[in-house]
This record gives sequence, structure tokens and C-alpha cells, in this order.
Amino acid sequence: MADQLARAEDFEKKAEKKLNGWAIFSSKFEDAADLFDKAANSFKLAKSWDKAGSTYVKLANCHLKLESKHEASQAYVDAAHCYKKTNISEAVSCLDHAVNLLCDIGRLSMAARYLKEIAELYESEQNIEQAVVYYEKSADFYQSEEVTTSANQCKQKVAQFAAQLEQYQKSIEIYEEIARQSLNNNLLKYGVKGHLLNAGLCQLCKGDVVAINNALEKYQELDPTFSGTREYRLLADVAAAVDEEDVGKFTDVVKEFDSMTPLDSWKTTLLLRVKEKLKAKELEEDDLT
Repeated sequence: MADQLARAEDFEKKAEKKLNGWAIFSSKFEDAADLFDKAANSFKLAKSWDKAGSTYVKLANCHLKLESKHEASQAYVDAAHCYKKTNISEAVSCLDHAVNLLCDIGRLSMAARYLKEIAELYESEQNIEQAVVYYEKSADFYQSEEVTTSANQCKQKVAQFAAQLEQYQKSIEIYEEIARQSLNNNLLKYGVKGHLLNAGLCQLCKGDVVAINNALEKYQELDPTFSGTREYRLLADVAAAVDEEDVGKFTDVVKEFDSMTPLDSWKTTLLLRVKEKLKAKELEEDDLT
């Protein structure tokens, strides 16, 4: 490791010297880029991640001087992947630079990929609001390139987090849109009942029994097979329990569904919110009697 570090520093010094000197027969930026690339590689081998990251940024600047935006964007991505290990905000900044360059040269699918990576970094830091911003951007880019599956993956993340932030209407619209799109696709239509279940759970969180019943009718029109599913039954029975203000019935319905199809933490959280509202209503009624 010490050897690699010494080599890296030597390459970096030579690169800086090239930049500060004169070049008659060749471009000093090309020569410096070659040396910065070697330096960054050696810093990586030495596990000196911050130095590797900053050296890749210098490499990106050389490529920009040579008007090679594609190579510059790749250098920023390499920098970001080093910074990911030590400094998330620097990693995000480098990926943002890469995205801007890729947009300039029309590489929107690649830009979408790195926007999604930024979203995942924010998600790992529990910065849900910023994660949503970047998942939305990524979905837009994927959509414009007609990469529907990747666009939908990002949209589902947006819907998931919007519901966590109690932006239920936003989630409902996304899940319903994905369900509609998926119906006409043989590979995706098996997932329709899951999207409609998620939309229905968000409807339940809004606490409007009329709206949930209207939604269930709409979902049956959208997909006539939905009314025969356990997902539909769960939504209909929970809606009935809410309407009857029956906490016991609510609990039994959820328990029965969970025993056959285990509920993930997101669905459990939403159902607990519905149950808390139901309990609060029950207590209110008790206080009045």
C-alpha cells in the first residue's frame, strides 16, 4: 500500500508539472490526463479514497480542456465512486457534474442511471425529500428514452416515499398510472394487483370511506380480474371495518391476509396508521357515550 501511495503521488506530481509547463509537439492536457489517470488508479489501490476522488476530478478537468465531455463525465463518475466510501456530499456533487455533461451530449439513459444513483445515496442517508427529487428526475429521463421498466422502478420509489411523507394523493396517482401501463404488457400485468393494493392502502390512509369504495369500483373496471384477488378482498374488508368503526374486525382481516401473504414494512406502516385513526375514533365515540 505504501508503494502504491508513493507511486500515486509521483504520477500526480508529474501531471501537475505537465500542466504548468509548455508542450510543443503534444497537448499538455493529454499528457497530464494520462498521468492523473495512473495516479488515481494507484490512490485507489492504496485505498486512499479521498485522494483518488480528487485526482479523478483533476482528470475530468483535463478532459474538459480537451473538449471531451464523455471522458470528463466518466472521470466524474469514477471520482464519485471513490468519494462514496468517505464523503457522500462530494459523491453527489461529482455525479451531478457527470449528469450535466451527459445531458449536453444527449446521453440521457446514462444520465438517468446516475440520477438514480444520487437518489440511492440520499436514501442511504435517510434524506427522503432529496431522494424523491432525484428519483423523479431519473424517472423523467428514463421515460423520455422509453426505458419503461426503469422509469417505473423510480416512480415506485417516489410513490413509496410520498406515502411515508403522508402525500397520499401523489402516491395514489403514481400507483394507478403504473397499474394502467402494466395491464397491456404481458411481462408486467402480473404486478397490477400489487400496484392497485398500494394505491388502495394510500386511499385508506386518507380516511375517506366513500373515496376508497369509489376507488375499488374504478379498479374493478380497470382490471376485471382484480375483484377475485386476495388484495381486493383485503381492501374491501378493511374499508368495511373502517366504515363500521370495528377495530377487532380490522385486526382479524389484516392478520388473516398477513398469514398467507406476509406484509412488508411499508404496507404494515400504512395499515397501522389506518388502525390508529380507527382507534382514535373509537375512543372519541366512547367519550361521547
